[in-house]
Amino acid sequence: MTDLEKFIYEKVVKRDSSMFLDDLLQNKERLVEKIANKTVLVIGGAGSIGSSFIKAILSFRPGALVVVDINENALTELTRDIRSTHELYIPKDYITYPMDYASKVFEKMFRAHKGFDIVANFSAHKHVRSEKDIYSIEALLQNNLLHAKFLLDLLAEFPPEEYFCVSTDKATNPVNIMGASKRVMEDLIFSYSDIFPVITARFANVAFSNGSLLAGFLARMEKLQPLSAPMDVKRYFVSPEESGQICMLACMLGKNREIFYPKLEESQMMTFDAIATELLHYNGYELLECDSDEEAKEKAKELQNGSRLYPVYYSVSNTSGEKEFEEFVTDVEVTDTTRFSSLGVIVRKKIPNKDRLEILLNRMESVFEKESITKEEIVNIMKEYLPSFQHIETGKSLDSKM
Repeated sequence: MTDLEKFIYEKVVKRDSSMFLDDLLQNKERLVEKIANKTVLVIGGAGSIGSSFIKAILSFRPGALVVVDINENALTELTRDIRSTHELYIPKDYITYPMDYASKVFEKMFRAHKGFDIVANFSAHKHVRSEKDIYSIEALLQNNLLHAKFLLDLLAEFPPEEYFCVSTDKATNPVNIMGASKRVMEDLIFSYSDIFPVITARFANVAFSNGSLLAGFLARMEKLQPLSAPMDVKRYFVSPEESGQICMLACMLGKNREIFYPKLEESQMMTFDAIATELLHYNGYELLECDSDEEAKEKAKELQNGSRLYPVYYSVSNTSGEKEFEEFVTDVEVTDTTRFSSLGVIVRKKIPNKDRLEILLNRMESVFEKESITKEEIVNIMKEYLPSFQHIETGKSLDSKM
């Protein structure tokens, strides 16, 4: 393990090893049967979860692996990483494509391959801060819903043996547009489940994933900049390794229209300020608590002189769409908690109403054609489909904070 991996297991998820190890060992033969010699397409495969999923499935020797991501540099690093990892199997047919999965060139590539046995889609807007303005909201909904439908229509022509699309715990009783989009996405993908098997997973924050606040801590420390974090927001966490394993287990072992989630207790939640404190202590610093961003930035100048007092600003969250705690299952959802030791499964028996989804997506497309729209319009459209959607609006965005 790297030092960061050790820190994650010891101080963040507080486990000695992956919580999914027993389920992986118990189902090894089934995983081999599902993956060995199969053709696999991974969309968004250069991101934190997608790349972890790829490393998880390579142990079971797929016949071909095609990875699509819009981030060309991240694709390059993914290839360097897996080719530099000792004893990691890489199929002869390993191809990376730097492209948008909703583009014409992607469609050409997909048709040329005549589909794939296994398709996993990790391309998504995943940040609550994505609702900071109407343009960001439109981009979020285009990617998470309208582009997802483009892919699903392609898959309907070339049905895979397994289709997996990642969801989020923020889809459970959503309070932000991102979470609501993922809740609608669950219905959208399941509306195709009469054509091919569809499985998804809601899971915890991935510790130190790309773009996360925890990854931001590392970047700030590298630049000797102060740390800022909310002290009242509790979250579940899994390691990067565990994030890929959740998705693999769900994709390969799940049944049609199932939603997987990790069995985590409320006592395992952590606040971001607690993790920041642990990280600083782990790196030999003592805390210097400040009363504002400006004070913390001013005190950070002393770090350039070798000070071991690290300035932090911990505050109460006051931004739109921020939920105090996370949850995986609603009160009305039916679960199976006996099939796996570390995973619960939400079982959905009915195929979602395709006409209602079509109306929702058509309304979105019509609204996006207007020159001027408001966040309130979008929230109201989402609420018509999801009456339980309780949007938290404070008028403040995470972009206003360090």
